[in-house]
Amino acid sequence: MMKAVIIDDDKKNISILKSLFEQLTLRIEVAGEAGSADEAGILIPQLKPDLVFLDIEMPYGNAFDLLDQLMPVDFEIIFITAFDEYTLKAFRYSALDYLLKPVDIDELDNAVKRAEARIGLKNINTQLSNLFYNINTTLLSTGKIAMPVKDGFDFVNLDEIISCHAENNYTIVSTNSGKKYTCSKTIKEYEELLPARTFFRIHHSWIVNANLIRKYHKEGRSGYVELTGGATIPVAYRRKDDFLAKFGFS
Repeated sequence: MMKAVIIDDDKKNISILKSLFEQLTLRIEVAGEAGSADEAGILIPQLKPDLVFLDIEMPYGNAFDLLDQLMPVDFEIIFITAFDEYTLKAFRYSALDYLLKPVDIDELDNAVKRAEARIGLKNINTQLSNLFYNINTTLLSTGKIAMPVKDGFDFVNLDEIISCHAENNYTIVSTNSGKKYTCSKTIKEYEELLPARTFFRIHHSWIVNANLIRKYHKEGRSGYVELTGGATIPVAYRRKDDFLAKFGFS
């Protein structure tokens, strides 16, 4: 018997899942339920489930915020999502199971059986790392990147991003609409993820969109740049030559 937890902010969806379990006579014991990422972050470590049914879009933090908090995990996951085709490709490439709303009974049956077979393999953390990478690399081919918000993701056009700023192990991504996103990825991860032809790490704490640099000011040893919107960012001395070379100066 697999011990399961269901994470969904809609109690109707939880009831539907339980009803489907009964119809399929699946070997699942629902040990607990939670309606938000915060509740789930407390419940899951307490109950230590074998399997978590995880709705991606929740109030006050989404599924990926929760998993960032819990990593590494020691349970299997079946995601429940209404996401678009680009994001579903990322799930497929990562060999993780997902169910589309409304949940189909046959797909649920197959997903649970696959999860049961995977429990002893302990591959879930590698699969999750691949998922986080694939969500954004799949989107990048469309000129977008996924930014976490409390009820899911904003898909932001790359040309809207002005800068990325490191704050400890988080990164603040600023856009030309004035909106800022606090992301759990490090500045190094964004340096590797964003296309180098457009984004340049100008300082150990800053990545800027080269297309949105309005002016370079020669001041001190290395100077600073002025971006669209008026923000000014220092150029690190050891990055100055590479920065100038990018624009044809040396």
